[in-house]
Amino acid sequence: MAAWQRIGSLAKSSPFDLQYAAHLRACQQFLKQPAARRLESGMNYLAHALRFLDRPWFVIGACLPDLLSVADRSVRLRSRRVIPVLENADREDVEIYHGVLQHLYDDDWFHATRGFAEATGEISVLFRQAIGADHPTPCSFLGHIVMEMLLDSVLIEQHPEALPRFYAAMDAIEPLKVQQAVNQCARQPTERLALLIPRFIAERFLFDYQTPQGLAYRLNQVLKRVKLTPLDRHAVDAITAGRRVVSERLEDLLPPELFVPEPCPIASTASSGPQAGGRA
Repeated sequence: MAAWQRIGSLAKSSPFDLQYAAHLRACQQFLKQPAARRLESGMNYLAHALRFLDRPWFVIGACLPDLLSVADRSVRLRSRRVIPVLENADREDVEIYHGVLQHLYDDDWFHATRGFAEATGEISVLFRQAIGADHPTPCSFLGHIVMEMLLDSVLIEQHPEALPRFYAAMDAIEPLKVQQAVNQCARQPTERLALLIPRFIAERFLFDYQTPQGLAYRLNQVLKRVKLTPLDRHAVDAITAGRRVVSERLEDLLPPELFVPEPCPIASTASSGPQAGGRA
């Protein structure tokens, strides 16, 4: 089931007030947009990896769906194709696949939280006020993607050691081996991922998330990639106010009972193969 369909099911089955229902409908409409389908929508890189920074191969696995949306949008990773290859995978590949499963699991519960719907809606309004409702880039898109970027920004501030550890973990893996692991389970193989990973590491763009100006610059890069109109300096005002929204709603966005330091049930109970013991 697609993310927009899961949100629609949530809206039909959960008790909520009218404002929450409106936020859910806005999120559903966002996820139907062509630009949204060109992105792997969900948590951003650091939010996915933060709890597992001592496991480099797991970290790269947790980042893979997002990296593939940049390197090769035609390649998608799905749990139904990842789980069967675990049995015969070596230790590093098992960690990669468990990271992928963690990513998919986290995005499922993340999209279903009240904090996700409401923070996205609030930030969408901030952009509408800052750039105007007539701007060619949909404010619902901006509310969603910027909320995810700001979530990493807030986590960076709260965990100042995290970014150096994140990039150290990424430096410890072998890009070609990661690409080979992807090609073992993806419906369509890629030859572009191994080229992108070193560039991703060298760019270290997550450090730019520490300031509204830096985040605005990186946001405009995303907009250009998905063929949407970049924003002017007024975006910084919306980003600054949006960061306060995310900071205040952090526990609603990452509920402690879900954002736990242990791997997800799928990753921890799936067969790990005879060579998978221990951490990479």
